[in-house]
Amino acid sequence: AVVSTFVIAPYVTQSLAPDPVSGQVQWGWMQALVGLGVALLAPILGALADANGRQRGMLAAFTLLSVVATAALWRAEPDHSWLLYALACVAVASLSFEIATSFYNAALPDVAAPDRLGRASAFAWGLGYLGGLACLGLALALLVMPEPAPFGLDRDAAEPVRATALLVAAWMLAFALPALVLLPGRPPSGLTWRAATARGLGRLNEVVQSLPARPDVGRLLLARLFYTDGLNTFSIFAAIYAAGVFGMEFERMLLFGIVMNGSAGLGCFAVGLVEDRIGARRVIVLALAGIVTLGIPLLATGQEAWFWALAVVIAFLFGAPQSASRTLMAHVAPPGDRAACFGLLALSGRATGFIGPAMVATVTMATESQSLGIATTLVFMAVGGLILACGAQGGAGRLREHAGARSGPARPKA
Repeated sequence: AVVSTFVIAPYVTQSLAPDPVSGQVQWGWMQALVGLGVALLAPILGALADANGRQRGMLAAFTLLSVVATAALWRAEPDHSWLLYALACVAVASLSFEIATSFYNAALPDVAAPDRLGRASAFAWGLGYLGGLACLGLALALLVMPEPAPFGLDRDAAEPVRATALLVAAWMLAFALPALVLLPGRPPSGLTWRAATARGLGRLNEVVQSLPARPDVGRLLLARLFYTDGLNTFSIFAAIYAAGVFGMEFERMLLFGIVMNGSAGLGCFAVGLVEDRIGARRVIVLALAGIVTLGIPLLATGQEAWFWALAVVIAFLFGAPQSASRTLMAHVAPPGDRAACFGLLALSGRATGFIGPAMVATVTMATESQSLGIATTLVFMAVGGLILACGAQGGAGRLREHAGARSGPARPKA
């Protein structure tokens, strides 16, 4: 919320880049490289974790790497010479965060009963948005708004804005610790890293080859190639677009972030109340349809008030496709290949992850229009939603999800 969307992203693209348009282009290419890295690494590392039983250790390693790279953004002064450094820090932090998230998501079936996976996933995603809201609010009240700047920070050197990276690093570390300590983990297999890698890659190949026999899994992965790329890219560039088109200052940008995260959190909690009853597939399709429908007037309007109103509704729908995707995968992933399957889920969300930002960068550069550049994300979402919708034959998709939940191991209810 703070680094990739509402604070550091606008700071890098406006204060470090020569102009907002070229800043959006370079940010887009950086995110494209991150997407390519996740696509290549997440499934392999997931298969390795399945083979050696070190999911929690790898979750810790990539979380800490993301924390360190985020803190390093403090050094990025508001000068063009720091642009590549800042982009590199964000790239490492984002790559590490995405890989850590694939291990985190794979723990979902370990902490929720099979018939409550949707609620657990949606509520957890909503808490993530509320955490983003709290962190944004703290950054606004503690660092950005006070006059004079607190702690002797120099506004001319953008130190209050840069200090938000240190706040985020500390925040991530503090709130990651409960998961790193308390999440259930499997005992190490005792295999050497070389043997575990060979076994993991072999098993990953078997999982991939089994996809034709699992059409629901294959369709989810194919659809997610498109709609998650659209969602991620839209989220990445939303604040950059608002800053460039409406000239939002950092204080207003933080307020925008707080409102959007609050709306998204409420939306996730609302979805969590119904997802297990109507099915994760239907939740994804309906939410994507709403986002695409409202996204067109959002990018067409030149009035900031209308932009805010439409953005609030879109934010309400935004978390549903993401939380429901991992719910659907949790229902169908074989327990012994869970991390590999969630690695494939990360792959499907990132294999085309370099295409979305690249398209935004290319269209923005060709048309010199931020609106037309970001409009490409709506096409990705529409295509992904159609692929998933075409696989739902009446209530069959929901029945398969629930059948998978009933066939899982019995778990005590909290």
